[in-house]
Amino acid sequence: MQNIHKKNELFFALIWIAVYVISISTADGLSEQFGIPKVVTLPVTLVLSLFLYGWIRKNKLQQYYGLHPVASTDYRKYLYFLPLFVLLTANLWNGVVFEHSFLETALFIASMVFIGFLEEVIFRGFLFKALSKKNIRSALLISSITFGMGHIVNLLNGAAFLPTLLQIGYATAIGFLFTVLFLKTKSLWPGIFAHAFINASSIFAVAGDGSVQIIGGLVMVVLSVGYALYLLKFLPQK
Repeated sequence: MQNIHKKNELFFALIWIAVYVISISTADGLSEQFGIPKVVTLPVTLVLSLFLYGWIRKNKLQQYYGLHPVASTDYRKYLYFLPLFVLLTANLWNGVVFEHSFLETALFIASMVFIGFLEEVIFRGFLFKALSKKNIRSALLISSITFGMGHIVNLLNGAAFLPTLLQIGYATAIGFLFTVLFLKTKSLWPGIFAHAFINASSIFAVAGDGSVQIIGGLVMVVLSVGYALYLLKFLPQK
């Protein structure tokens, strides 16, 4: 694994994207067969998260991949991350519903926390860092679009077309924001925490009709892209 990373970081990132997508899709499918959503997904995401974190620590790549706290800075320049906190509430804009058992809810939330970690490390860490060696602007776009398009796999798991299409759109925008946050703060943790919360809170979301979903998706896109462009324009590159 270390040899592949040293020889070609982009190939290394693509391998992990494939491993992640196949593993989670398979685990979700097996969970459904057992009749308990995420019952297989949780241990799979836990093992993958521990493995990746352990490998990064072993090779002393925490600084390189942003697995360290945000450096002391003037948080006023980041608007105290307020636009990010607003984005965190997106799944609750239409109301809150509790329609799953305690076990299902716990399994879902826990697995989403690890998925948030994995996706940030793989897409914002591995992929973005590999692409940014040549051109940071193209790396921002490619890593964000790749992250968004990756949600197409939800169609294979039985998701409806419109929600999946909207998810691809706002996931691309959110991915762009999280990549900019990593670029500016040099830390993945703001994106990891935000990503995990957004994913986990979706179990309490009220979907609403098509028009409500479209409006909500557009608001998320505008908020994410607007905040990202602000950070790019007003915060100097370190």
